Amino acid sequence: MYDLTVIIPLFKGEFNIGSIIREVDEVFSRNSIHGEILIVDDNFSDRTIEIVRDLQKTNTHISLIVRKEDHGLFQSVIEGFRQAQSDIILVIDTDLSHLSTHIPQMLAEIRAGNDLVIGSRFMEGGGIKKWPLKRRILSIGTTFPGRVLFPEIRDPVSGFFAVKKSVVEHAPLKPRGYKILLEVLGKGTWEKEKEIPLEFVDRAIGASKWGGRTLVEYAAQVIDNAWYSWNHHDSVVWQEWMKLFKFGMVGLSGIVINEGVLIYLKECVHFTLPVASIFAIELSIVSNFIWNDLWTFKSDKQHALGHRWHRFLSYQVISVGGAVINFVILNVLGFYIGVDYRIANIIGILIAFAWNFLINRNVTWKKSE
Repeated sequence: MYDLTVIIPLFKGEFNIGSIIREVDEVFSRNSIHGEILIVDDNFSDRTIEIVRDLQKTNTHISLIVRKEDHGLFQSVIEGFRQAQSDIILVIDTDLSHLSTHIPQMLAEIRAGNDLVIGSRFMEGGGIKKWPLKRRILSIGTTFPGRVLFPEIRDPVSGFFAVKKSVVEHAPLKPRGYKILLEVLGKGTWEKEKEIPLEFVDRAIGASKWGGRTLVEYAAQVIDNAWYSWNHHDSVVWQEWMKLFKFGMVGLSGIVINEGVLIYLKECVHFTLPVASIFAIELSIVSNFIWNDLWTFKSDKQHALGHRWHRFLSYQVISVGGAVINFVILNVLGFYIGVDYRIANIIGILIAFAWNFLINRNVTWKKSE
């Protein structure tokens, strides 16, 4: 049994397969890792298979799978998952965009108790080198739908990750497109993940896989993961939907409190409207925070940054920001564009709600590193 299996999926790989194998092999040797290098080739008519078989003559830890049908990157990785001879698996690109020097750290993080370790471009210490602005914008934009499903993970579409074999062993992974990690996150059995900073460099060999068809496949994959969660309530995505639902229910209760307090203070206590409004808004914010802290984010608050008072102050500021957003949208749409004020107000409420949930989810109740 190996300590680690590094899966290298290939198509037209004759020009760089030797380099990537040598890099991974040197990392194994320097860090005393008893590792397997698993090459999964889609049987393109070049010299890739010949090169790998030559290397196998002097390196018994190199394995080769030749797939003669149902070609595709995703299919190759799934086949690698099935045939890996270790309990820990790492997926790496063959275009030299991912630095193999991260392998020891990723292995260590799995051994430390994480089910998944992800090389992240979008965290402090990570980044994208030598990419044109257009490709940077495309990368950030395509990451957003994945972040909606997995808000705790900053790079849910990374192509460089390590995973326990048990996470994917019984997962109903559907081969589609190139975003393998998204499928693993949505359908794998995992609880604890870790992201490490990855500085992604422009591909040394090969071309970008992005295109119109890829974007369609990616959209279909996001929808499929959402649908899967609807039928599998133990999934991470479903748990996130439930937080969104609870946050909405708490928000509705806040509206009732706001309206009730406003009417009581105005009609019974005879406060002026501005003063009554301030009290009503603040009481609804306090009520919403208490319910969200005790109910919506109950599973997260023990890991969240700071004391409850810190969370409350954060929630207060974000809620005020949401109120400002609602006010601005109402007035811009109502006065300047001519939208009916009732419709404009609903649009403002929905956008403010999205703001409040996403920012609070990633700031107020964000889990500590």
